[in-house]
Amino acid sequence: MENQTFVTEFIILGFSISPKVQFFLFGLFSILYIFSLIGNALTFVLIWLDSILRTPMYFFLCHLSILDICYASNNVPHMLGNLLLQRKTISFAGCGVQIYFHLAAGLTECVLLAVMSYDRYVAICQPLHYTLIMNWKVCLILVACSWVSGFLCGALLVILTVKLPFCGPNEVDHFFCELFAVLKLACADITVNKSITSALSVFFLLLPFILVLISYLHILVAILRTCSAEGRHKIFSTCSSHLSVVVLFYGATIIMYMGPRNSNLAIREKLLFLFYSFISPILNPLIYSLRNKQVKGALVKVLRREKS
Repeated sequence: MENQTFVTEFIILGFSISPKVQFFLFGLFSILYIFSLIGNALTFVLIWLDSILRTPMYFFLCHLSILDICYASNNVPHMLGNLLLQRKTISFAGCGVQIYFHLAAGLTECVLLAVMSYDRYVAICQPLHYTLIMNWKVCLILVACSWVSGFLCGALLVILTVKLPFCGPNEVDHFFCELFAVLKLACADITVNKSITSALSVFFLLLPFILVLISYLHILVAILRTCSAEGRHKIFSTCSSHLSVVVLFYGATIIMYMGPRNSNLAIREKLLFLFYSFISPILNPLIYSLRNKQVKGALVKVLRREKS
């Protein structure tokens, strides 16, 4: 080990395509990134400005918007820069920071989506007890648990990763410093890293996903039992949109971190990264917020206020 040269920077391989295609992708991804920022920032501002939207549901949506902005902004700007540069490098410390915020934001969002599904379950299945169960103290505790658990467990995974020796090669076969893509480059046994990552994947991905499905199953039963045909259609339309976004997010992440891993699946992992870095942050404000009549009303009031 004394004669080995340790890695001080990584080369991000990214896209193996022509410069013209890379320039086109730079424009496309820039537009998607801007839309995701605008959608989530608009959701946050509207919830903050309109007192009618200061309810538990919109409180959770506000935190989801913050997470989506952080999640996309951690990886996308660096990836866009790499599309225009010939030498796509990142320092060892910068790589560790990128891994950390990617994992922390992702783990936090996994828990927060489960909390949001529980909120909808209480609102629809136990409406008379909703204000008692989902009081502000409970909401603050649930959000705090989401953030703290995500950022602490993200720190654990990063510490275990950066402690590994990296002595070459230093080429990361991804668009950014993704955890498993970096672990492949370690010149040491990574069994402990894989075991802890698998355990955390069960806790943060599989269990929340099961809780989400159980919550929406109860919601579906309640809708079929109690609502009129018109109310049933309205609630079912809203919940099905929410569930579809949640299933896409959890599905892509579960495949990414719990699916089989080998060198032939690098393209699959890159495509999944593009989905939950661009599509998911755009869909969340559209499905959860901007289709909602209350949010639309808040937007109209803000526009009228600015105009006057």
